[in-house]
Amino acid sequence: MAKKNGKPRKRDATEARATGVSVDVLDRLWDVVLSRRDADPEQSHSARLLSRGRAKVAQKFGEEAVECVIEAVSGNLPALACESADVLYHLLVLWVSAGLHPSEVWAELARREGISGLAEKAARRKSAPTRKIP
Repeated sequence: MAKKNGKPRKRDATEARATGVSVDVLDRLWDVVLSRRDADPEQSHSARLLSRGRAKVAQKFGEEAVECVIEAVSGNLPALACESADVLYHLLVLWVSAGLHPSEVWAELARREGISGLAEKAARRKSAPTRKIP
């Protein structure tokens, strides 16, 4: 949240639209990462990451997540925005590596809408579905 007069201020969807930016950028980024699966690792960072295997992709995602946490704790909003972008990019690379389509994640988020986070977490422990990564 941004601060106004020392108090946290929520940013809403209207503000995001006013900047001309939307979550469609994630769909475009997904398409780019997906298209780089079979690209030359010497010519594409995404291809290079994917060529190293899922474990290395997951490790890189974890490193980026830690950097994001550090910036969040430090309160550096511009750096947090940059690190958050890195996290989202590396998460998409991880999904490509694992064969997980974003629609599966969006469906899970939609399923959780309107459910208390505590209730959802408790229910997940009881009946966690599994699907092995190929």
